[in-house]
Amino acid sequence: MSAPAANTPLIQQYLDIKSRHPDSILLFRVGDFYEMFFEDAEEGSRLLGITLTSRNNGGGDVPLAGVPAKAIDDYLPKLVRQGRRVAICEQVEEASEAEGIVRREVTEIVTPGATLEDSLLNAGRNNFVAAVAGTDPIGIATADLSTGEVEIRECAAGALADELTRLEPAEVVTAADAAPAPPGPWMVTRRDAWRFAPDVSVEVIRRLYRVRDTAGFGLDPAENPHMLGALGAVLGYLEEVRPGGTAHLKPLRVERSGRYLHLDDMTRRNLEVVEPIRSGRGGTLLEVLDRTLTPMGRRMLRRRLLAPLVDPGEIEARLDAVAELHGSAGDRRAVRESLRHVADLERLAAKISAGRVNPRELLALARSLAALPGIREAVGEPRAARLCALLRGFDVLDDVREAIEGAIDPDAPALVSAGGVIRPGYSADLDELRALREGAVEWIAGLQKSERESTGIESLKIGYNKVFGYYIEVTRTNLDRVPDRYLRKQTLTNAERYVTPELKEWEEKILDADSGIADLEVRLFGALRDSLTAATGRLQDVAERVAELDVHAALADAAERNRYVRPQMTSGFGLEIRGGRHPVVEQVIAREDFIPNDVTLDRDSFAMILTGPNMAGKSTVLRQVGLIALMAQSGSFVPAASARLGVCDRIFTRVGASDSLASGHSTFMVEMTETAAILSGATDRSLILLDEIGRGTSTYDGVAIAWAVTEYIHDRIGARTVFATHYHELVELADKLDGVTAWNVAVRETGEDIVFLRRLEPGGCDRSYGVHVARLAGVPREVIERAFKVLHELEDGPGGGTRLSHLGERDLGQMTLFDLRPSRLVERLSELDTDRMTPIEALVALEELRRLAEEGS
Repeated sequence: MSAPAANTPLIQQYLDIKSRHPDSILLFRVGDFYEMFFEDAEEGSRLLGITLTSRNNGGGDVPLAGVPAKAIDDYLPKLVRQGRRVAICEQVEEASEAEGIVRREVTEIVTPGATLEDSLLNAGRNNFVAAVAGTDPIGIATADLSTGEVEIRECAAGALADELTRLEPAEVVTAADAAPAPPGPWMVTRRDAWRFAPDVSVEVIRRLYRVRDTAGFGLDPAENPHMLGALGAVLGYLEEVRPGGTAHLKPLRVERSGRYLHLDDMTRRNLEVVEPIRSGRGGTLLEVLDRTLTPMGRRMLRRRLLAPLVDPGEIEARLDAVAELHGSAGDRRAVRESLRHVADLERLAAKISAGRVNPRELLALARSLAALPGIREAVGEPRAARLCALLRGFDVLDDVREAIEGAIDPDAPALVSAGGVIRPGYSADLDELRALREGAVEWIAGLQKSERESTGIESLKIGYNKVFGYYIEVTRTNLDRVPDRYLRKQTLTNAERYVTPELKEWEEKILDADSGIADLEVRLFGALRDSLTAATGRLQDVAERVAELDVHAALADAAERNRYVRPQMTSGFGLEIRGGRHPVVEQVIAREDFIPNDVTLDRDSFAMILTGPNMAGKSTVLRQVGLIALMAQSGSFVPAASARLGVCDRIFTRVGASDSLASGHSTFMVEMTETAAILSGATDRSLILLDEIGRGTSTYDGVAIAWAVTEYIHDRIGARTVFATHYHELVELADKLDGVTAWNVAVRETGEDIVFLRRLEPGGCDRSYGVHVARLAGVPREVIERAFKVLHELEDGPGGGTRLSHLGERDLGQMTLFDLRPSRLVERLSELDTDRMTPIEALVALEELRRLAEEGS
């Protein structure tokens, strides 16, 4: 940053503050504007699309760009969404009280991962900042400043990208000397390595959580340096950007490995759990199941779908809660009706703790708390253990609600500075000031009538503006009737404005009352807000209980609407789905048109080879098996007539074709990389779903790889597997391997048309009907006719229908010539009477046929 040698006091103050925040865009408050200077001005003008100008700095001009302070909520999100840190520098003293230049300080740093701004938050998902430490294993600590959640976990180095993708952080903090963070949609922030040191982290943790050591969290500096390093770094980062704004953080939650079903990024995308594969197109499992009515419930449901459980007991506890609400429709409707009135308690608690809550948000909190008794009453006397636990100690915070209702006017504005926030009767001093003001306003209102009567000027009027205050206005035609006691204040084109000593006295009374009212309302509101910070923990506790009730009720409602059934979870191996359906696909087609299917995998037959035509529904069957397992382990009922499921430790999918050209990976390379990850990570407790293996290379190579992969899964892994393929040769494995069965998705051929039955049948399928599907897709008629001819010749030709040489160069190269007449070679061959030919004639004929073959005729 360059600047003249001699700076003005304002610019010097800016440079001093900027030097302490070099990686942030500094919004520097100057009167009614936030100004940016030097490089910040140039970058800010470009990012915000505002004018870049300059300001005199004594010896020269410096670049300048600014935004109105009242419009900061419009401009700040634009900077943060583009991955910029923003330091907000406020004037912290009144200009009238300043000795020299007004004192300014950075009061807040806003980053994508550390914000309380509603415009930067998504109500349906957490806004985590994550810190990573260590090499292998790696510690990952996450904190959501907007909800107070803090969690710590570890993962293998190779799983870091998958874990970050699951957590969906807005920002990732890493040590400056560490390996780069995996690329993703998150902002990456680097901090000095000493911030990640376990001993430094322990001190941060002790200070923020007020504990003697970290033993209470089950974290030992010698055994868990990576986890402690990450936790200390993320907490220290929040202290850095929000000084004093971490008091609302919840107790630390330590996620132990092995508690959750692992879903890598590939599987989450292929199953479209929370995001569609193609942006903006198609539905997701979250969309189907999300019947939640509160923001906290929506966030919890999303987290549960991304991290299903693996303990059958925990899963059954969730299913018990859903089942009870599913079986009691009246209670469920009553619960959900009360939930409609509950705002985002978690984020309101965070705003109260940070001193950022406004009057209308407090009113929303009071309305939410008023709904809590109805929720508790609607649940009644539950039998499910989870529901009992949620109601035990269910705090409706009557004292908080009463405090808000007693203090805040029901029609209060959003800003305290707008006035009218505190309701009448709350403060005797405020009521007195308001009475004085109202009396003065009434006196001035009556003054117009009395002055008209005393002067005889019927057009005389009393007015007010912010510059001149109250005045008496008289038109020029009546100036000769103005009494001597009037003092001229302002001259207009057609009128004169006056004041009287009495009017000035009453004006001062009104202004003093207004100032006193404004100051007192700010103090009273601040005192109320501060008193509510003591209830932050109670608010967070009831918010979590309400969120879980909301999730259970939402899943029960979705189960009833979509005809789901409760799955039976076991610790065994088998997977038995009767009448299974795809939860998303059935939403977009007529329900009666969806064909359910049965899938059974057990120790005797744990690998299914699934063949069938294009468009028949192989991929749908494959994905619905994975989604049903995922739903069940998340605690949801499932789309089936019945389901008995052995718990999975991981679900793997390899679906479709994609490439990564930027990293130099072809479609086939990506396919093989994904396959390798499955074969190295799967166990006999996993569920493997493969949709085409080896299609990215030649037919022989592809069949060989698919065959070998199937054998490896069968012989070495023993995982439950569904393998959808067009390689019909793989059907032979059902006869060679004991654990492999062959199934196909049925189709019926009627002439040149096909009918997709979408029903699983035992046995393999020996055709893919690709040309039929091409016709359905609208491929030109001449291409279809040519394709059928080539297909028939391939199927009937030499090499078992797998070689192309017998088609001839002319046939392959002339796609526009559809000459269906026999070739000259075939005609000549059909004319030969081999029974009557002499040996010499046969040799002559053979030479002739050879010549015709060379000529391609």
